[in-house]
Amino acid sequence: MKNIRFGIIGCGLMGKEFASASARWCHLRLDVPRPEIVAVCDINPEARQWFVQNFPTVSFETGDYHDLLARADVDAVYCALPHVLHEQVYVDIIEAGKHLLGEKPFGIDRQANAHILEAVARHPEAVVRCASEFPYFPACQELIHWIQAEKFGRILEVKAGFNHASDLDTGKPINWKRRRATNGEYGCMGDLGIHTQHVPFRMGWRPKNVYAVLSDVVRERPDGKGGIVACDTYDNATMVCQCVDQKGMEFPMYIETKRLSPGSTNEWYLKVSGMKASAYFTTSDPNAFHYLYTEGKNQAWCRVDLGFRPLFPTITGDIFEFGFTDSILQMWAAFLCEAAGLPVDFGCFTPEETRLSHALQTAALQSWQEKRAVDIEELP
Repeated sequence: MKNIRFGIIGCGLMGKEFASASARWCHLRLDVPRPEIVAVCDINPEARQWFVQNFPTVSFETGDYHDLLARADVDAVYCALPHVLHEQVYVDIIEAGKHLLGEKPFGIDRQANAHILEAVARHPEAVVRCASEFPYFPACQELIHWIQAEKFGRILEVKAGFNHASDLDTGKPINWKRRRATNGEYGCMGDLGIHTQHVPFRMGWRPKNVYAVLSDVVRERPDGKGGIVACDTYDNATMVCQCVDQKGMEFPMYIETKRLSPGSTNEWYLKVSGMKASAYFTTSDPNAFHYLYTEGKNQAWCRVDLGFRPLFPTITGDIFEFGFTDSILQMWAAFLCEAAGLPVDFGCFTPEETRLSHALQTAALQSWQEKRAVDIEELP
């Protein structure tokens, strides 16, 4: 299988995670196209140097992403930049004819997202996806299989969430994700929401309306230079949605995205409750699949440790533990297969799914402002 040559725009934490995953490609047992990192871009020269020093395949570095996009030896781009830059940079990447895996939320707002999707429509040759790694944990894949096999019967409700606790430290210096100008009006929904929506949207569960409660608790933070500055994004968001499945049956879906969640270091979860069975997965218990069957008046939860049984088989023995870096490798394997036109049982978050995400979160903003449930179709 031939290599796909990558440029990285944004040499921060997630850019390094991708590069590290590419260095572990020998872990995969299947014949999956290999990413080869050939160019990096960041306005900070020191950030670029980590890639140059650790990856001999990097033959080009720059502070101007246009120079990277002009190179014929770059087939695809991973882009991890602040939300305010998504619209222009993502459109330029797509217009250059490069495949793109970009970070969420795929535009700072609904209008920016629409412009990105217009570029996607103009360039069907470019495979464009949004990063979302948590569904690739084996226990979440098992939950997906249960949904596809209709083991739950009629769905009673779905709960999905992605919660952090580090912002409870009010002495934590501000960063771009805590500023509306760079993160966007969505606040925590824009930063965390797509992670909670990947599985529900892929399973065909479409929100018809939403009632949202948004919290802006921490109003200022240290600027890291001895001063105090405004912190003007929503810290926590809870959405209650009326959903409909592919058979037209309705059920409530609860979505929470929180930066102020005591005890949640990096907690992602999905729980499905049904008439015949229920099940859930949480990264707080990363190797466990929890389930119960509805039999009689009383039920009891069961817990099974699935071990290391990911979507893409690896050399790791199935008795061992699966972790975050493994989910990154699995997500990238899915994207590389999609970029090469190969079938994938569970692919990355699609541009059309980002459109629905923005519609939901725009409606959530309106819901909070007007203190009422807002129909998704009601949006202009």
